[in-house]
Amino acid sequence: MKESRTAAWVRRHPVKSQRLLEILPGAFSWFLIIFPLWGSFVVPTLVAYYIITFNVYWLYRSLTMAALAIFAHFRLQASQKYDWVGDLTLFPDWEKVHHIVIIPTYKEPLKTLERTLEALGRQSFPTERLAIMVSFEVREGEAAKAKAEELKRTYGQKFGHFWTTFHPDIAGEVKGKSANVRWGAIEAKKKLVDEAHIPMEYITITSEDADAVMHPNYFAALAYYFLDNPKRYERIWQAGIMFYNNIWEVPSPVRVLASIFSVTQLYVLMRPDSLMNFSSYSTSLKLADTIGYWDTDVIPEDYRFFFKAYFATGGAIEVEPIFLPIYNDAAQAQGFWRTMVNQYEQIKRWAWGVSDDAYIIKQWLLSPSLPFWDKSLRVFHVLEAHFLWPVNWFAITLGAILPPLLNQEFAQTVLGKTLPQLSSAILTMSLVSLVVIFVIDAINRPPRPKHVSIIKRLAQPFEFALMPIVGFFFSALPGIDAHTRLMLGRYIEYRVTEKV
Repeated sequence: MKESRTAAWVRRHPVKSQRLLEILPGAFSWFLIIFPLWGSFVVPTLVAYYIITFNVYWLYRSLTMAALAIFAHFRLQASQKYDWVGDLTLFPDWEKVHHIVIIPTYKEPLKTLERTLEALGRQSFPTERLAIMVSFEVREGEAAKAKAEELKRTYGQKFGHFWTTFHPDIAGEVKGKSANVRWGAIEAKKKLVDEAHIPMEYITITSEDADAVMHPNYFAALAYYFLDNPKRYERIWQAGIMFYNNIWEVPSPVRVLASIFSVTQLYVLMRPDSLMNFSSYSTSLKLADTIGYWDTDVIPEDYRFFFKAYFATGGAIEVEPIFLPIYNDAAQAQGFWRTMVNQYEQIKRWAWGVSDDAYIIKQWLLSPSLPFWDKSLRVFHVLEAHFLWPVNWFAITLGAILPPLLNQEFAQTVLGKTLPQLSSAILTMSLVSLVVIFVIDAINRPPRPKHVSIIKRLAQPFEFALMPIVGFFFSALPGIDAHTRLMLGRYIEYRVTEKV
């Protein structure tokens, strides 16, 4: 297929096109954020229709999320009770399956790593066919060596293979999870395939966050989906990430955010058209090896891994849901304000996923042979999420009041008088999703520990009144922070979320 002029220009000017595409998300976000301000004076009617359209869009998203989250909840409940091992043993070759688990870590507390490994030791899948690679960073120094020795003493005999490695500082690499996972994955492949001679065709590889607690049936379910799918080497598997490990310990704003994130992660499992791997996920070792593993020049590794695999395989890659929970920590540090900063920095790092958009758009332009609609929908869903991330709060919270407030002439028109009421009515209907989030979260979060007062439990519904404040400080602000830094070329460094 003939290459377009735009694609040809991108190929001829890689540096210039990269900068232009990095500027695009921030320019788009800032334009939509400030449009109601200046537009209220110049084109107030257009601003009003923009706000109404955005509110309808938000209502659609909210109702869709509510409906699909309910279905996901019931599937999650059923899947946790299902006999995965019983079905898995029906495959004649199930005993050939091995799972590699890469746990990248930098300055994680020893107790956090022990909790993660204890959960792996409780898997219903035979642990003698789990190969664990804990990948430390050399720059952590003697503390990392001491933790590695302690972990080997405790867990060295509990799995089929248990290794530790130390990722060195390599020139040209971006310090962070992606480079560390790549290092650990290559080292694990050498040990399990090249030295132990386990066939690569029967090996999965999982990138697991250091604070992740896997459901006991996760690897049995993964093995089942792996063997059951004839396109197993073109799949990535994603379970439901739920930030519940310390949900009762964190301050109210972080608890509200963790609840919303947890239910949202269930909802996305029901969207195969836009489902992406996130945080902790699995694929076949064969796929990872074929595409050259994880990239070392990026901070957000999950979406990059998907699109690298997607474009490398001609669009054959899909993410398949596993309806089991993976429990992660909500952001927490010593003290209230450090926890707030910790949460902000975590969200900013997630929002930095917008830095992948230049790569994704380039690959979309430079892959004319891929099915147009499939690749376009994949790219559109990512750009929609990234580009609108900082915009949502401003459009929903402030958008409807600005045109009649700033333009008294427009305020006297029928549209000007009814805009706030119409917007309020639409957004009130979208509160259905908040009720769904509250109920599903209340059912799925761990029981209240004895040391947590009953008052905190009873106050849970009222914590959601913090939504507007939480949305600004932990969504809109870090989102626009990341977009603006990328737009100005002020690239961030990987910052590990502090653990307590």
